Amino acid sequence: MREIINEVKDVAESFREDQRGIGVVEIILILVILIGLVLIFKNEISAIVTSAFNSIKLNSEAIVK
Repeated sequence: MREIINEVKDVAESFREDQRGIGVVEIILILVILIGLVLIFKNEISAIVTSAFNSIKLNSEAIVK
């Protein structure tokens, strides 16, 4: 019985020390935060992009003429 408890402790310790999956969790959390920010500021981002493309369009028309 003592051997089984020690074996379980060893497995638990090695599982706790194994941090290979930490990077994946961090990336997923960052993506979730970025998607949330995009959803919150969707209208503002859309206005900025539209303004930038309008400015590019007007400036390119001036260059072509």
